[in-house]
Amino acid sequence: MKINVFIGRFQPFHNGHAAAINYVVDRSDVVMVVIGSAQKNHEPDNPFTAGERLEMVLRYLDWIKPKKPVYPMPLDDITNHNLWISHLKSYLPRFDEIYSNNELVHMLAAEANVKVIPVPLVEREELMATRIREKILSGGRWEHLVPKPIYEFIKEINGEERIRAIARAREDVHISNDSSK
Repeated sequence: MKINVFIGRFQPFHNGHAAAINYVVDRSDVVMVVIGSAQKNHEPDNPFTAGERLEMVLRYLDWIKPKKPVYPMPLDDITNHNLWISHLKSYLPRFDEIYSNNELVHMLAAEANVKVIPVPLVEREELMATRIREKILSGGRWEHLVPKPIYEFIKEINGEERIRAIARAREDVHISNDSSK
């Protein structure tokens, strides 16, 4: 049985993540979807909680109904990158390969003799969580960049307003720091 791992932050989960999961499922018997940086939330680059990101993945999986088992799980970062692969292994069942495009993941896995396979990037100019958050901030159209159940979920939890509020709070901090000089 081939157990493979796909790692992402999913801030938010978008159509590129969906394509990647489908790609990994096609090459696996079981897929572990690791929701990285689980401890981060309510930040400009990480507006959603681990639980919300887990729910995004679960809603997507319920929508597509994959024919193979897919298990999402959150995983906190650790500060010692040299131990990250060991950290990952301690939270997961034995696995065969990691699917990721993250250069640090590739480097750390290579040092630990773990095979990492890049995932084909789909519409990379548009399908980046950073761009989606920017579109939300500017009031642009973004619903076509995420699967329908994810769009509905973000609306349900008032995620657009959270992203805007976090950005405003960050501006307030910069303004107050500048005025104290």
